[in-house]
Amino acid sequence: MTVPGSPKLARALEGAFWMMLSCAALSALAAIIRHLTFQMDPMMVLFLRMVIAQAILTAWVVRNGTGILYTRRIKLHALRAVFTCGAMVSSFYAWSMVALADVTALSFLAPIFATAGAALVLGESVGARRWGATFLGFVGAMIILRPGMTVLDTGHWLALVFAVCMACTTLVAKRLTSTEHPFVVVYYVGLFITPVTFFLALPVWQWPNGIQWLWLVALGLAGVAGHLSFIKALSVADASAVLPFDFMRLPFSALLGWLAFGEVSDAWTWAGAAVIFSSTFYISRREALRRGAGDAV
Repeated sequence: MTVPGSPKLARALEGAFWMMLSCAALSALAAIIRHLTFQMDPMMVLFLRMVIAQAILTAWVVRNGTGILYTRRIKLHALRAVFTCGAMVSSFYAWSMVALADVTALSFLAPIFATAGAALVLGESVGARRWGATFLGFVGAMIILRPGMTVLDTGHWLALVFAVCMACTTLVAKRLTSTEHPFVVVYYVGLFITPVTFFLALPVWQWPNGIQWLWLVALGLAGVAGHLSFIKALSVADASAVLPFDFMRLPFSALLGWLAFGEVSDAWTWAGAAVIFSSTFYISRREALRRGAGDAV
């Protein structure tokens, strides 16, 4: 993707594209998990998802040579694996308990934490417009959930843990992508997490049937596509520039929830979505119109 005279805008738009592709894939992943956890324990689904995804990635390594996995930042990869494991465990349980749109709405808190972290930890320049767009996305999520007006059960609290862990893993991933190939970042997190999920799955072990295996393969493919696209987005643009586009998971999740599970979103959900869409559109428009001497927008 090229934009004459504006390489920073080109990076921002490319980052937005990869982020939206990640949103679509990860929304599909959530829907498949919800479907499978009606029949299997979430930890069993998580372990098999990791095995299948890692097998797909390992096949790519075999084809291209193990030299691609060389890294001097193994400790940072391990740290990201800790946060990612927390995010996966909490999200798999949350998706099994509450509607897709609810979990998605709560996960929108992740960009709030990550944007602050991008400024405070990574030293990125975050201007008022990016802060404003991110804050509006948070307001939209709160409109959907209506704290104090609806009951938040265990699934909602787990979704909050998911958001915190996702913010942490995003910041570590951004640090890693300054030197590491996106594939390497995704591969190592699976290498660390897969053995952990095996022990989590042992107490609830259950072999899938034929149809469930097909869904698990689709789950692995969606996970690989979603996380590779997410890492790619972080590698081409500032985290604070691409994270507002994470809000696109809401319409994807709402649509899949309706089509697959008959989850009909109420007026509050769509009112919150309108706020989220407005914030996403605004920051995208500002990126296109204001490309001065590297302004933070």
